[in-house]
Amino acid sequence: MAELADLSAVDLVSAYRSGETSPVEVLDAVLERVETCEPKLCATYALDADAARSEALASQERWRRGAPAGPVDGVPVTVKENIATKGTPVPLGTAATELVAARNDAPAVARLRESGAVIFTKTTMPDYGMLSSGASSFHHLARNPWDLSRTPGGSSAGAGAAAAAGYGPLHVGTDIGGSIRLPAGWCGVVGLKPSFGRIPVDPPYAGRVIGPMTRTVTDTALLSSVLAAPDARDHTALPPADLDWLALDGEVRGLRIALLLDHQVGLPVDPEVTAAVVAAAHLLESAGASVEPIDPFLSREMLDGMDLFWRFRSWTDISALPAERRARVLPGIAQWATSARDATAAQVFHGYSQMDAISVAANRVVRDFDHVLSPVAPIPAFPAEQAYPTGDPLRGLEHIAFTLPYNMSGQPAVSVNCGWTADGLPIGLQIAGRRFDDLGVLRLARAYERLRPAQRPWPQL
Repeated sequence: MAELADLSAVDLVSAYRSGETSPVEVLDAVLERVETCEPKLCATYALDADAARSEALASQERWRRGAPAGPVDGVPVTVKENIATKGTPVPLGTAATELVAARNDAPAVARLRESGAVIFTKTTMPDYGMLSSGASSFHHLARNPWDLSRTPGGSSAGAGAAAAAGYGPLHVGTDIGGSIRLPAGWCGVVGLKPSFGRIPVDPPYAGRVIGPMTRTVTDTALLSSVLAAPDARDHTALPPADLDWLALDGEVRGLRIALLLDHQVGLPVDPEVTAAVVAAAHLLESAGASVEPIDPFLSREMLDGMDLFWRFRSWTDISALPAERRARVLPGIAQWATSARDATAAQVFHGYSQMDAISVAANRVVRDFDHVLSPVAPIPAFPAEQAYPTGDPLRGLEHIAFTLPYNMSGQPAVSVNCGWTADGLPIGLQIAGRRFDDLGVLRLARAYERLRPAQRPWPQL
C-alpha cells in the first residue's frame, strides 16, 4: 500500500478510472506514510483523517458510477496553512495569531473541493510567511526529507517536505518572493509561481500568488488546471483563459534562452549550484535551443527597497497587536520588523517604488528572449535550526535575488530539479518566461525533465 502514496496524480486518476485502486485505498496509503514520516518532518497542520475518509468514500462512489466531479477527484491534496479552509483557524505560522475558525474556503480550496480532491491536511509555514525556512513560533520545526538536518525552505515549508516525502502527489503553496520555488528547489520537487492573477487569491496582495508543488511537471499542470478557475473574490485576477494545461509537448529547437548565473546581489552563488545550472543549459542547447548569458538586472537598491517596504509593512501589522501577543512573534521576525519603526515616509515610498523598477527590469529581458534560466537559490538547503541562511535577521533577503523579480514583474517561473550537491542535496533550476506564458514555462520544464539524467529515488524515512 505504501507505493500508492508515491503515484502521480495523473496515474492515480487513470487507476481510479480503470478500477485498479480506489480513493480510499490511496488515502490510507498516504496516511500511513504521514504517520511514519511526520514525527521527523513536522510538515502538517490540522490533519483530519476522518473528514478525509468521508471525502474519499464519496469520491470512490462517484468513480464507481463513472461520474467523477473533476480532474483530481479522489486525489489526496495538502494545502498551505495560510490558505483558508472553512472551519480551521489560520494562524499564519505564528503564535501571535488568535485562533479563529475560517468562515469560508479560499478560492483554491473551493476549486479543489468542486473537483473532488481529498484535502486531508494543511501544511506548516514560518511566522507570517516571512522566512525561507521551517522555523515557526506556532508549528514544530519542519525538516527536509533528503537530509533531516537541513531546512525544507519556506515559506511553503511543510508543502515542500510533504511533496518530497510522498504525502500524496498534490500540494498547494503560496509565493510572494520565492516561497514556492525555494522549498521546491531545496526539496527536489516542481514548484510553479504562476503569472500574477492566473490563480485567484483571497485576499489578493501585490506579488502574492498561489501555486502547485508536485513531483512532476505534468502533475503541476494538472493541479494548475483546477486552481486557475475564476473566482470573483480576487479583483486582481486575470480574465478567464481557456488554457490546455496538459498540452505540454513543446519544441525546444529555436527557443532563445537567457542564462543568468549571478545577480551579484546577496549571497554568492555556490559553485555546485552554478555547475548544475550550466549543465542544464547545455542539455537545452543540445536539443536545439540558443542559450546566451546575460548581465544581472536586479540591483542592490531594488533588493534593499523591497526589504525596507516589507519590514515596514510587517512592523505596521505587528505593532498593532496587544503586547502579550506581540511578544509571541518569532524573535528574528520581530527584530527584522522593528528595525523599520523609524523609517521615513520617503524611505518607505522609495522602497515600495522598487516593485515597479524590478518589474520593468525583469520584463525587459524577455523582450529579446523566450525564457530565462537561473538557479532558484544561490545555495543548497541550509541547517534546519537556522531561520535565515545568513543567520542574521537584518540580512534576511540575501538569498532571494533569483526568485523575487518574477513576483514583482508578474511573470511565471517554475523550479525543477537539475542535480545534487556532493552531500546529496537537491539543486533547483528556475525557468522564467514572458507574462501570461505559463504554458510555455511548463512546456520547457517538461522538455528539460525529459532531457535530464535519471533522478535519484525519493527519500525514505
